[in-house]
Amino acid sequence: MNITRRKLLTGAGAGALALSMGRAFAQKAEFKYKYANNLPVTHPMNLRAKEMADAIRAETKGRVDIQIFPNNQLGSDTDMLSQLRSGGIEFFTLSGLILSTLVPAASINGIGFAFADYDQVWKAMDGDLGAYVRAQIAKANLVAMDKIWDNGFRQITTSTKPILTPADLKGMKLRVPPSPLWTSMFEALGAAPVSINFAEVYSALQTKVVEGQENPLAIISTAKLYEVQKYCSLTNHMWDGFWFLANGRAWERLPADLRAIVSKHVNAAGVKERVDVAELNATLQKDLAAKGLVFNQTKADSFRGQLRKAGFYAQWKAKYGDEAWAILERSTGKLA
Repeated sequence: MNITRRKLLTGAGAGALALSMGRAFAQKAEFKYKYANNLPVTHPMNLRAKEMADAIRAETKGRVDIQIFPNNQLGSDTDMLSQLRSGGIEFFTLSGLILSTLVPAASINGIGFAFADYDQVWKAMDGDLGAYVRAQIAKANLVAMDKIWDNGFRQITTSTKPILTPADLKGMKLRVPPSPLWTSMFEALGAAPVSINFAEVYSALQTKVVEGQENPLAIISTAKLYEVQKYCSLTNHMWDGFWFLANGRAWERLPADLRAIVSKHVNAAGVKERVDVAELNATLQKDLAAKGLVFNQTKADSFRGQLRKAGFYAQWKAKYGDEAWAILERSTGKLA
């Protein structure tokens, strides 16, 4: 699949893609599974997922038909996680930071200002840290595929003023996902975080329920958050990824040969999506600036220093435990 920037940024062909995602394919499929996610149909995740589902259908000769439901069609993140656990849906991609409401260790990759760059991220998530988190996810009767998909480094946008230092966040109503780590971090930075599901973010910003939010540039673009925000501060304050999760019982129903085919194509699509997101982020600042978003750079040291001063790192080291924290610091260097 040739994924062009034009397709990603303008949504060209999105209507046809949405139709193909919702179509019920071969009637003879032995395993007709639902895959749900919270991202717009034009995001690289959904473009690569379509490619993945087609490849799985072809290699299994129609035995496995994965139907894709993007853009919160089946509910909010918390709704879909409940459906995944009950078997209402078979596959779901979810940020580890939100999954942490069920599997506490899953949020460890989101520790504030932990990773300096993607080299550190993939060393950790394709290595010991990713393996540790997948083992914890398995205890919740969910299966996490080997390759975590990329959501990107997160940036702060606001409608009122640019964020240059932690002092600029003092008292600011900032939307964060429903996850204790996000709330804890922004409280430590002096903000007033408000947990809101992603499906409601645009309207919350539009109606000024909150002043700002934080997300990777790809989501700021594809969800058109630039329409209701003025400033974007390049903080890189968290790296966030999507675990491709399967309901444990549904996964075990697949014969071993089909599981091998599905996991192969899911992981391959995840690696391609990582490249897509990196390439998209490399050009998005210019595109978003042309749409009126005002950018500024920040220095991680001042934010990291505030988190240390507020006891954020010590608090989360105690929550994750010495073993998990030591695995994290093998990739990031000393944090606490």
